[in-house]
Amino acid sequence: MKILITGAASGIGRAAALRLHDDVVRREGQGAELMLVDMNASLLEEFAGELSARGAKTRTFVGDLADPAVPAAAVAATEAAYGGLDALISNAGIISRSNLLELRLEDYERTFAVNTRPTWLLAKAAYPMLAAAKGCLIATASIAAHEPTPSLGAYAPSKAALLMLVRQLACDWGPAGIRCNTVSPGSTLTAITANSSSPGADRREGRNPLGMIADPDHQAAVIAFLASPDAAFVTGADFVCDGGARTQLMMASGMGNPWQRPN
Repeated sequence: MKILITGAASGIGRAAALRLHDDVVRREGQGAELMLVDMNASLLEEFAGELSARGAKTRTFVGDLADPAVPAAAVAATEAAYGGLDALISNAGIISRSNLLELRLEDYERTFAVNTRPTWLLAKAAYPMLAAAKGCLIATASIAAHEPTPSLGAYAPSKAALLMLVRQLACDWGPAGIRCNTVSPGSTLTAITANSSSPGADRREGRNPLGMIADPDHQAAVIAFLASPDAAFVTGADFVCDGGARTQLMMASGMGNPWQRPN
């Protein structure tokens, strides 16, 4: 299976690469062919070495997806390396924490340039290979795409736009046999969430019915399902993986935590 993953050096992208490779080995008896895309060259090469030691074929592409030339170049590198593409995992993202009144224009523009536009540009460039393979596109969105979140500035709007972009792709490209879906994580322990901490963030595990913060492996499992033959009839869908956090309206209305565990 030939797979391109952005934001692959850490967090959900890294976990997805590992899970996808392991699943391919189980299904096909051989390692995945992975193009790993990230801005962090040293971390990317280190991870590529780890995957290669597990039997995967790996290539890396270092670039800033906010550069409109980078998505197509990454797809071209994948075609040159592997001659095709079965799954495109558009996972890279950033958070610029600010309220909308104080948000700077350059931060607004960059948030959309990383979180939304690359999925479209990657998809456009990859279309011939995905159509030939009857492949799939999976993008990492967020529960912030569904509900406004204080102090996330352009992040929530950028992810909401991503949801509709992928649904539109599913509608347009379904006749070509290409499946397009999103995963919307809730609070997940990654570098990006650690860097966007806010007062009370250490209590996030109490803000969903399961009483925990997700590990990247939880999100990777959903991505792997959507990339697998088991999801052959799934397209235009958004899989929310948030421990039930979207059910917390009572908490938001000041009624307390209905899932508070006894001491």
